[in-house]
Amino acid sequence: MDASGMDLLPEGPVRRMVAAANRHDLDGMVSQFAEDYENTTPAHPARSFRGSAQVRKNWAALFAALPDLSLTVHDATTGPGNNVWMEWSNRGTRPDGSVTAAAGVAILTVRDDKIAAAHFYLEPVEHESGDVNAAVRVAVGAPGNGDGS
Repeated sequence: MDASGMDLLPEGPVRRMVAAANRHDLDGMVSQFAEDYENTTPAHPARSFRGSAQVRKNWAALFAALPDLSLTVHDATTGPGNNVWMEWSNRGTRPDGSVTAAAGVAILTVRDDKIAAAHFYLEPVEHESGDVNAAVRVAVGAPGNGDGS
C-alpha cells in the first residue's frame, strides 16, 4: 500500500479525486465532481451545499492556505447504489506554523463516472477535550472532574 492509501479505493472518480487533491491539482480534482454534486453534512447541516462550484471554492481556499495539505485514505469499500465508503484524514500546516488535521468518513455516490453526492463526516482532530468519561458527561450535561465520577 502506498502512503496515501489510495490503492484502497476502487478505480474511478473517488480515486482520481484523492490523487488530484494530493497533487494540489484543483482543476483535476473538481473535474471528478458532477456539476449538481450534493454534499450533505449530517453533523453540521448548515454546512451542506450543492454544486461543484462550491467544491472548487472550498479546495482553492484549502490549497492556498495549507501548501502541504495531504489526504490519507485509511480504509475504503464499495456499497450498494454506486457508493464508495472512505475513512480518511487530512493534515496541513497553516501560515503561522500550526498544524491542522481532520479525520472522518465520506460516503460518496458515483453517477456517470463523477462524484454525484456525499454524506460528509469530517471533524478536526483535537487532543484537549478529555477522555471518554468527559465526553459522556458533556453529552448528558452532568458535572464531574474527568475521572468518571
